[in-house]
Order: sequence, then C-alpha cells, then structure tokens
Amino acid sequence: MYDVVLKVPFGYWSASNANILRFKWSKPNCTECVADGKKCILKNNGIKSEIQCVYSKKASNRWKFLATGGVMGSLLLVLLAIAAYWVYSADRKEKESQLRIERFLEDYKALKPSRYSYADIKRITNQFKDKLGQGAYGTVFKGKLSSEFFIAVKVLNSSKGDGEEFVNEVKTMGHIHHVNVVRLVGFCADGFVRALVYEFFPNGSLQDFISSADSKNSFLGWDKLQDIALGIAKGIEYLHQGCDQRILHFDIKPHNVLLDQTFTPKISDFGLAKLCSKDQSMVSMTTARGTMGYIAPEVFSRNFGNVSYKADVYSFGMLLLEMVGGRKNIGSTTENTTNEIYYPQWIYNLLEEGDDLRIHIWGEGDGKIAKKLAIIGLWCIQWHPMDRPAMKIVVQMLGEGGESLTMPPNPFLPTGPTTRNRSIPARRLDLEAILELE
Repeated sequence: MYDVVLKVPFGYWSASNANILRFKWSKPNCTECVADGKKCILKNNGIKSEIQCVYSKKASNRWKFLATGGVMGSLLLVLLAIAAYWVYSADRKEKESQLRIERFLEDYKALKPSRYSYADIKRITNQFKDKLGQGAYGTVFKGKLSSEFFIAVKVLNSSKGDGEEFVNEVKTMGHIHHVNVVRLVGFCADGFVRALVYEFFPNGSLQDFISSADSKNSFLGWDKLQDIALGIAKGIEYLHQGCDQRILHFDIKPHNVLLDQTFTPKISDFGLAKLCSKDQSMVSMTTARGTMGYIAPEVFSRNFGNVSYKADVYSFGMLLLEMVGGRKNIGSTTENTTNEIYYPQWIYNLLEEGDDLRIHIWGEGDGKIAKKLAIIGLWCIQWHPMDRPAMKIVVQMLGEGGESLTMPPNPFLPTGPTTRNRSIPARRLDLEAILELE
C-alpha cells in the first residue's frame, strides 16, 4: 500500500450544467517515493495529481529506552532506599546498644572497676602485641598496668550480639568477690570497641593440665587436682548462694577455670551468665547456651526437668570426670578396642564392676582420690536435675574422705526410674518458673 497524503482534490465546473461543480480524483504515482523509502504528498500548488517525495518520520524507539531507563532507575532507587534503611537500622541499633551500655555503666560507677579508653587499652597491651588466645566472642591479649601487675584484656568481637555479653560480664562480676572467681579489673566501652580487663594468671587454664594427664611432666598430681576441684566447687556454691542474687554461670568447663601462680582455681568467662532471685529455683530460657559436652540435658529438652542452678552442677560433674581421665566427655576409645563409648558411661561401668579406672596412679592414695572424684562427678551428671546434689553438698563430699560415698543410680539406663541413694537428701523441690532478670 502506498504511503500517500491526499489533500483536497481539484475540481471544475461542468459545461453541461453551470450549477454543477465536478471533482476529478486521480491516483498519484508514488512508486519512486516508495522505492526511496519516502512517502509522497500532493504539491501545495500543484495541478492535477502532481506529487512530491518527502522523508518518512519512522516510529522512534526512544520511548522504549525511556521506559527501560525509568524502570532501571526506579529499581536502583528502591535498592538504594533498602541499603540506606539497612545502614540506618544498623547504626540506630548500634547507637541504642551503646546508649544502653552507657546507662548501665553510669549506674555501675559505685562498684568501682576502672573504665579505660581505647587508647588506654592499646597502651596497656603494647598495641595488642602479646596475644594469649582467641574464642568465639573475642581475643585475649596480655598487658600490664605496672611493672609488677600484669593483666589479660579480652577484646570482644563487635560482630557478635548487641553488647549482651559485655553487659552480662560486667554486671555479673560486680556482684562477685571470692577467692575462686576471677576479678574484673576494669573495662572499656569506647564507641564500637568493648573490652574486659582481668587479672593475668601465668598458669593458664585447667584445660592445659588435664588434656594430657597421661604425661607425668604436665600432670599436677591427685592431691592438687582434688584441691582444684574443691576450689571450683566452692566458687560455684558462692555464685549460687553467696551473692545478693543467684548467679547461674551456664558455661562451667576446664577452659573457663584459670589457675594462679599457686594453682588456685578461678572461675572466669561470665558472658552466658544469668542472674535470678535467690528465693527462686528456676530460670526460663528461649535458647540453649553453653558448650557441647557440658550442657545439662534439661537445657536442650524440658522432658528432663526445668532449667535451674542444677545445670551448673551437671557441668561441674562433667568437668570432674574430665579431670579424672584427662579426656573429653563427648567420646572415648577404650583400650584394646576401636569401639567408641560415651566416656562417663565407661567410667561408671568400671566403677560398678570394681575395675581399676585405667588411669595413671603414682601412689596408694591416688587411686582413692580418683575414685572419689569420679563418683562425685557421676552424682552430678544425673539426667534429672532433682537427682543431682546442690553445690553445698558437693563441697561437703569433696571435703570428706571417699569411704562413705556410694555409687549413684546409673544415669545411662535407657528406661526405668532412677533410685535415690541415702548419701544424697531425698527431698524433692517444687520449682516455680521465673523469668530472667535483666
């Protein structure tokens, strides 16, 4: 079809009838215009069907580019808005966290641990030169406040949590003054930097001395291990009963027991601790907390009972069994076999059958101490919290000779109720659910 623009046709008067105006239409020849990609129109002042070729204004794709650009621009604006909101939210959350920490520290001034700036921390640690270790929540550096007073500085990871561990540790340590609990020297809350300053203990953690109990060079001896176990038990009893509020540690393990120059144990790392009223016996929890191998069953499942201070008793029992065998409680390979068995169950089976514990004994009295620690540890790891002794009872058991101790019920039986032993009070406690205290 031809691309033709037609204007009003020309006409003439008919000779036969003067009153009639006749129009004559003629078909223009647009072949040449079409061949050149043009369109043809009638000339303005042309006669008959004279045409002229003009350039055709083809439909432009400009609107498509404009539409695409508009969509892309809108998408970019949305992404920028989301990014800006995320940055704003993160910044607001961090500022709220800093404000909460500042308010807490303002109220905490009366307890008198020193507050350090980030510049102080860098100076104390000599620009973080001497790294002592690293954990999930932070890195520990050695430092010194004077030529004779060394400290350990734990710099918390800024990416972990919203400052909860920092507040937990400072708040908890402010209530504690005991020979078997580490002392908080000071803290730093300077912008995004949060650090905790403790006494430095040259002998490191208990883990360093019980992870290789088969080596006589690093083995402390059973008398010393018994003293350490008793010190830890006294520290936990103090947390449960000796403060204005009951403190549940929730992470008792050898790595969190530090040893000073005389191997006096010091319980440390209160980042997971919870405070609750002393007249209450249970704490509500939304998530499990602690270290695998030391976490009480009820922390995972309420089928075993309610979460209470007995969770720390369970962790202490696992620590005792690890002290006895110098190995982790998650699993153990027995001698002359490649079968893996749960280590506490292995210990129970040996004691129940009257067999030797198959650990290194260097004196006649050593075997009695090891057996006593193992039996107390097995009492502490009973599956149901009500079957475990309180730490006050544990301290008494550790302070006495092991002759009066009897074997606890087997906690590893798949079925059947547990029976109580006369060595442990049989009184059941009706535990009332309470909320965590912030």
